[in-house]
Amino acid sequence: MVRPTARVRDCDRSRIRHMFQMADEAEEEGRDVVRLEVGEPDFDTPEHVTEAAFEAARDGATHYTSNAGLPELREAISDTLADEYGVDHAADEVLVTTGGMEALHLAVLASVERGEELLIPSPGWSNYWTHARLADATPVEVPMEAPAFQLDADRVIEAMGPDTGAVMLCTPSNPTGQVFDEREVRAVVEAAADHDVYVVADEVYGRLTYDRDPRGVASYTGGPDHVLTVGSCSKSYAMTGWRVGWLAADEAMIAETTKVREATTACAPSVAQHAAIEALTGPQEPFDEMVDEFEERRDYVADRIDDADGVTAPTPEGAFYAFVTPETDEASLPLAERLCTEEGVVLAPGDGFGEAGEGRLRLSFANSMDRLEEGLDRLESGL
Repeated sequence: MVRPTARVRDCDRSRIRHMFQMADEAEEEGRDVVRLEVGEPDFDTPEHVTEAAFEAARDGATHYTSNAGLPELREAISDTLADEYGVDHAADEVLVTTGGMEALHLAVLASVERGEELLIPSPGWSNYWTHARLADATPVEVPMEAPAFQLDADRVIEAMGPDTGAVMLCTPSNPTGQVFDEREVRAVVEAAADHDVYVVADEVYGRLTYDRDPRGVASYTGGPDHVLTVGSCSKSYAMTGWRVGWLAADEAMIAETTKVREATTACAPSVAQHAAIEALTGPQEPFDEMVDEFEERRDYVADRIDDADGVTAPTPEGAFYAFVTPETDEASLPLAERLCTEEGVVLAPGDGFGEAGEGRLRLSFANSMDRLEEGLDRLESGL
């Protein structure tokens, strides 16, 4: 019998996508479901960005670009990192990727040797485990303390050893919505340098920081060359379908990872790169309004959960997720399936983000206020 390789077989299916499919099937049956499972802005890409893409296509910008991306886009990303996040990288230290997912995949491939460990503070995004396995590396979950799941540097540092290749830091966090404390981040970054360990900074939600100014992990210690910064237009600029992200690192690392792209995606879509240039350099008011709307929804969800019986959640400080702890003995996946089937509200099971998430649910507030109200009503009913 023909079988895929062990590295492919060892990759688990996303719990988020499992619930996504359940919701699709329910809608095909004509049922009304409130979808709070997927992390995707419910806003359309602003018109000036879409128009830039149309203009580029009409002008013939439909061919391959450099493997590393359009020079104008690399420059725009360099400026954005410096101006918004305090991270200094020249344009030739930026690689444009096909979404943040490819940037993360390349970062892990380039920083973790075969047989080494990728440390994942958990709960963490499920794809990190997949990235590690596809690199023939070992994902190692480092549980953070419930219920807030803030970064605990001591736990991460204690897990570092001779087999550690890299540490994954995602702030603001998916799935918890927490923004990691500067002192804890600094301690991890400095310890990683002492251990010859890379830090992969997943900052795709960086612009969606509500109670403080956004900062990049690499900015906390002067931009060390062992920090690889991942960003994307998807979440912060309502451009999930355009598939434009980036990896920023020292020039040698970017040169090496660019070689891999020659055999994988070649380059990010040319028209989408022109859209990304406009998103980063054009009018920012539509994006600022989107952030304000997310913050308003954050406040509403936090207040509803505070007032609800049978459920708690730390107040999200960024991204658009609340990590909910129901007062129930049900495991995450059966609970999420029951809520979808019986109540018509769809959330992501917490165990899809590591063992530390078992018994919890991730609620995405990237939905309209009226649907959030209906979804929270159904959640309370189901619990």
